[in-house]
Amino acid sequence: LTAEREAHIPARILKCRAVSREVNFSSRELLESLKLVQRVLLDGKCMEEWFFDFGFVIPNSTNTWQQTIEAAPSSQMLPASVLNGNVVIETSFFDRDLLVCKAKTRIWYDE
Repeated sequence: LTAEREAHIPARILKCRAVSREVNFSSRELLESLKLVQRVLLDGKCMEEWFFDFGFVIPNSTNTWQQTIEAAPSSQMLPASVLNGNVVIETSFFDRDLLVCKAKTRIWYDE
């Protein structure tokens, strides 16, 4: 487990209909079945949870994974003032059921 990191994101991103993100990771070891579990916590409570299967990872490789996330309807979106500093994204990487790495990132929405 690494220390909690911080990310500063423009608050206007909350008005976008969709956003794209990219995860880059490296592995010295062969991974048979890489899985990623991502939880979005608001004030410590899980608001969203996503599960992704990446599959086989070649040893001594660097990999990129991209995705597009569609926003909820604007009537369901929380304002930046509520989310700012209160959202933590917890990302866990597994090889099958073995936890390989976990990272936490606190999100700040900059005006």
